[in-house]
Amino acid sequence: GMMREVMRRRFARLVKDEEEGEDVVRPDLLLIDGGAGQLAEVLAVMADLGGLDDIAVVGVAKGPDRDAGMEKFFMPGKAPFMLPLKSPALYYLQRLRDEAHRFANGAHAKRRSMDIKRNPLDEIEGVGPGRKKALLHAFGSAKGVSRASVVDLVKVDGVSQPLAERIHAFFRKA
Repeated sequence: GMMREVMRRRFARLVKDEEEGEDVVRPDLLLIDGGAGQLAEVLAVMADLGGLDDIAVVGVAKGPDRDAGMEKFFMPGKAPFMLPLKSPALYYLQRLRDEAHRFANGAHAKRRSMDIKRNPLDEIEGVGPGRKKALLHAFGSAKGVSRASVVDLVKVDGVSQPLAERIHAFFRKA
């Protein structure tokens, strides 16, 4: 589904720009990280959008047990094939795929790290790093803070009555 969505966005924009008379550069080759299933999804999107049949599409799947060097190549209308183990083209395609994976995994890890660091307490006016740390220490988590009463919140060092009421109200809003 993700492959279908990404390809639809990319090529719908290309088709739209061409229809509007913009000078666009079409890719000569579309290299898909995946086997016959991913290739079929991409080809279906390209067929739906129409006018993209001049772009060569090749799917590359790792071999059994995901062994490098055992990659299978899939092209529409041709039987799957493999490149010779010592082929410079195979080596280049492996490095290209590995770099794409490194980039995607790095971006995903960065996004996940940012999500982990995000905390509802950051959104409350008057709760800075020190008070946030004190609240988390006292209640264990933002969820624990959200369950605390105003009386319990005031007991935390640095939390005044008005701030305790603001924190309490923040977690009670609909």
